Amino acid sequence: MFEPIVTERLRLRRPVASDLEALVARRNDPAVSEYQDWTVPWPEDRARIVLADAAGTPEPIDDDWWMLTVETLDSEQIIGDVSVRLQWNGRAAEIGYTVARDHWGNGYAFEATGGLVDWLFSDPKRTRIGATLHPDNHRSARVVERLGFVHEGHTRRSWWVGDENTDDWIYGITRDDYEVWRARPTEPPGHVALEEITWDLVRPVIALSTHKSQERMVSPNAVSLAEASLPEPYGGKPVTPWPRAIVADGALVGFVMLDTAAESGGRPYLWRFMIDRRHQRRGIGRRVLDLVVDVVCAWGHHELDVSYVPGVGSPEPLYLGYGFVPTGNIIDGEIEARLQLGDP
Repeated sequence: MFEPIVTERLRLRRPVASDLEALVARRNDPAVSEYQDWTVPWPEDRARIVLADAAGTPEPIDDDWWMLTVETLDSEQIIGDVSVRLQWNGRAAEIGYTVARDHWGNGYAFEATGGLVDWLFSDPKRTRIGATLHPDNHRSARVVERLGFVHEGHTRRSWWVGDENTDDWIYGITRDDYEVWRARPTEPPGHVALEEITWDLVRPVIALSTHKSQERMVSPNAVSLAEASLPEPYGGKPVTPWPRAIVADGALVGFVMLDTAAESGGRPYLWRFMIDRRHQRRGIGRRVLDLVVDVVCAWGHHELDVSYVPGVGSPEPLYLGYGFVPTGNIIDGEIEARLQLGDP
């Protein structure tokens, strides 16, 4: 018999008839439904059927979606739902998740979905959990990526919602993935350093990767290293690349590259900067900026430029929180920002 899943702040329980009003309101919010597999208006009669089906199904079964209501522990306020569909006699599963717009930005989708994933993998026969989403649904992508899901495929024109035909992103996590992800280091490292990229580091640096949803903001390291070997003039001025590997407690965790402005006489530019997906959210980014600033100051400069793509998953909060200020310039769709390092 299913028992509610309890996380730090949430309870995932079987739906009841009194969930009707919250379910209808959530499904009919255009912001919530934008990338989902239903169309608006979503009728109340449909909600009643969903709740009746849930009441008649005490636990998930193969090839049929099974929904849980998500509510807060302290106030029992309904904030969303999660769903699961079992496959292969319960040995695999697919999940979905929805949070009401008023509760976005609190980490509830991550917490609720994480609780569901933990519960599913508590069954030793479960080998895999999958999720599919619209390629533009970056918030949803960030939820599964933070849980360790891997982007496995991109199918074109494969999904229909009403009259709209879209692509689909496929994510998955195996039991082995899950165990490795849970065992990865999550605490701040004791030591962070920038190391010259020698021949034996080239392939390991290239193997580092961001999450799929971040690829629109960060070039692959192979491209960055290629551009470092054949730098194109920037703004009509020569570029002098300074690529470095980021090492934390002896492990390779990222890549950073500056344009030193040695030949142009301009400002140094933070050209590329990435932290591998397995080492994000450890406070490494700010530590690297500290090291970069020390290097730029040692070169005798008093300003440092960067540019970034705005949006979900952008490094913008890191840069603005560190003290970079937008200059008002937009370069190839990226916001330029500048950091003052002291009096010239």
